[in-house]
Amino acid sequence: MASIVTARGLTKRYPGVTALDAVDLDLPAGRVGLVGANGAGKTTLFRILLGLSRPDAGEVEVCGVNVADDPIGARTQIGYMPEHDCLPLDQTAADVVATFGELGGLPVRAARQRASEVLDLVGLDEARFRPVGGFSTGMRQRTKLAQAIVADPQLVLLDEPTAGLDPSGREEMLALVDRLGSFGIAVVLATHLLDDVARVCDHVVMLDAGKLVTDAPTEVLLHQTGTVTVDVGPSDSAALEAALTARGLAVTIDDAGTLEVTVTGDGDLDTIRDVIADLDLALHRLTNRLTSLDDVFTRRP
Repeated sequence: MASIVTARGLTKRYPGVTALDAVDLDLPAGRVGLVGANGAGKTTLFRILLGLSRPDAGEVEVCGVNVADDPIGARTQIGYMPEHDCLPLDQTAADVVATFGELGGLPVRAARQRASEVLDLVGLDEARFRPVGGFSTGMRQRTKLAQAIVADPQLVLLDEPTAGLDPSGREEMLALVDRLGSFGIAVVLATHLLDDVARVCDHVVMLDAGKLVTDAPTEVLLHQTGTVTVDVGPSDSAALEAALTARGLAVTIDDAGTLEVTVTGDGDLDTIRDVIADLDLALHRLTNRLTSLDDVFTRRP
């Protein structure tokens, strides 16, 4: 995929700290996860992409527009969902989203129509005429997402979109992020929750203390580990562990009774299958275990 964000030597310093340290990026026009701990440089990168902050060195292009040369032109291509609570509480969701549509260049009537459509998309159709002040955290997050996409940007920057959400709200938000690609909108999702990135992102960028740690497709990072996970139920796990160990396989078992077995080839998988059959056990799950993004981050040089 063509790059929607290109950065070369991007550097930003504040007194006593280097927020970005000579970062080179080529972000594809898909769903990109921007991960790192607080202070890693994620917010600084967003501010530079939006033209709200100038780098001390290097340059960046967004949708083919050089941000330093034309910050407003670059910004017209971008939707932004901030992390902090920034919505006017006395306004309805329809008014808020329509206003951002007008700011994005839509005529008044088109902005109202588009606001209705995106609020329906994010699950707020029935609540669109209610004041934002009466919304739950999840509803406010979805309103912020709606205003970010109302003007049909090429790229949307999402800053911690699942922050403060309960498990069901988090799942709903990730499902919405996953759908954005079908509308032709590229996404950069900034978060410290690596599981969110593994769930919905095609590409991963990791920052640590302003330095680029990883910039690669998700599938490249989440490779097979040579370990399979076997679940035959907690009551039978000890018997399976003993039988597999007797066959010379390295086995560990967790508190829930799930086994992890080190395999070196199809022969070991055949052994696992045969032992389960010999013991007449019910096999609930047999899967390859992948690396996690946590593994990638903690094993960085």
